[in-house]
Order: sequence, then C-alpha cells, then structure tokens
Amino acid sequence: MRTVTTTVIADSPQAYEDRHVHAVYDQIAEHFSSTRYKPWPIITKFLSDLPVGWIGLDSGTGNGKYLPLPAERPGSVLTVGLDRSRNLLQIAQHAGGRPGAPIMREVVWGDVLGNGWRAGAFDYAISIATIHHLASYERRKLGIQRLLQCVSPAHGRILVYVWSIEQDELSKRSIPVDAIYEAESLGTDVFVPWVMPQQNASRSKPRGQTSARDQQTQPSGASETTVATYNRYYHMFAKGELTRLTCEAAEEMDLIVGSPEGVERRGVEIIQDGWERSNYYVELRCWKT
Repeated sequence: MRTVTTTVIADSPQAYEDRHVHAVYDQIAEHFSSTRYKPWPIITKFLSDLPVGWIGLDSGTGNGKYLPLPAERPGSVLTVGLDRSRNLLQIAQHAGGRPGAPIMREVVWGDVLGNGWRAGAFDYAISIATIHHLASYERRKLGIQRLLQCVSPAHGRILVYVWSIEQDELSKRSIPVDAIYEAESLGTDVFVPWVMPQQNASRSKPRGQTSARDQQTQPSGASETTVATYNRYYHMFAKGELTRLTCEAAEEMDLIVGSPEGVERRGVEIIQDGWERSNYYVELRCWKT
C-alpha cells in the first residue's frame, strides 16, 4: 500500500511540475510502462464507437497503450500521442508492436498546455490521467480548454479521466482521512510515491570502513538491490470538481454548455460523467449550429 501525503505548492506551478512530474516520469518510464498495459473499459468503448477515418489526439499519452485501439478494427482511426516525457514517448512509438513485427506510432514531444495545433485539427481527443498532474486550478482549466480548442467545433468528441479522492477497495493508494475531509469540494494536492527497485554495483569502501552488509560474503562484481522512491505530484479531484472545471473552461471560451438550442452558436454537451475505479471522468461532444 502506497501512503499518499498532502503537499503545498511553494513555488511556481510550472517549476513544481517540472520537478515532481516531468523529471520523475523520465526516471521511472520503463518501470512505469511495465505496469500500464490494460485499457480501461469506458475508454475502450469511446474509441470503439468513433467513425472510421477519424483522427484524434491522446494528450498525455504516456506509454501509448491507447494508440492501437480500437483493437477490433485496427487502423480504422488514427490517434496521435503527445507527452512531455521523451522516455515514455520512445515506448509509445512502438505501442502494440510484437517482436519481429514492429509498429511505428505517430507521437509528438510537447506539453499538454501548448498551443501547437491548428484549431479544430482533430476529430476527437482523450486525456487519461494527465490533467491531475497540473499544479494549479488555472492550469487544469487551461488543460481542458486546449482539448476543446484542438477538436472540431462541429462534431469533436472528448474524454477526460482524472484521479479521484474516493479510492476503491482495489486501490494501492492509502489516502489520509484528514485529506479526504479537507477535499470534499476542492480536491487536494498530494504526493504519490513510486517505488522502483534498482541494481547497484557493489563499490569498494575506504580501507577500514565496513558495514553490516559488507560483512556478508559476496562474489566479486556482485550487485546489490536497493529501492528508490520518487514522489509524483497529483491533484486528487473531489466529487463534481471535474465537471465544474469543464463547464467553467467552456464558458470562458464563450461556449454554451448543454444541447444545441437552434441558434447560431457553438457549444459543448456533457454526454456522461461519473466515477470508475478510483477515477472521475467526463465525456463531451462539441456542436455548432
């Protein structure tokens, strides 16, 4: 069980993310990727329901596990993966490939808050377990707005997942009770540890310096296994917080939140929102009349 600790962002949000998100994921990329291989059901269905020929963005793609989907009709849509971690992108670039049958995916190194896409360039966008790494309310809102900007205003579809303060019984994370109480409406900022085994080659010590470990006989050139702990920053969302954030992000862009009203406007409709396996999610459909 990983004990989650609350944190206070003392410096600029960007600097905080650089130190406690981007630098960490580049360090743990290979080990992290080995634990992230099973697609989640609602995301799988979202991608399976997309029309043939659509092009989309996976903003914060990580190891690219969603890039090969839908598995039942491979190649029917094209998802471009975006991430800040070069080491994760190197893995994502070959997502779904097999030994002897390599596959090259479309991936881009960049920031989820960047504005490198032509407005409306994509038919759909997903952001899975990414927005919660942004270290301020305004930056999380901007993350939603970047998704709204990059998809078609007439038919674009979006799916966003973030970690929830409400963890299920299968979660490996232990949330302090006081953090849950304080986060009833606004969520909470936390560190979530990532523990990674490391092989360290044995090193000679100065003459006369010994330790209990040194007293054990080891073959020449033997290595010792230690563990390294990396604290990753997360904003764990409270119930309703993601939907409120999405509505505010859309309204700041002068979008109507709701169904088309028969007037010449642009808007976004919330198709569904909910909680699944310790995550909150929201699915959106853009419209233009």
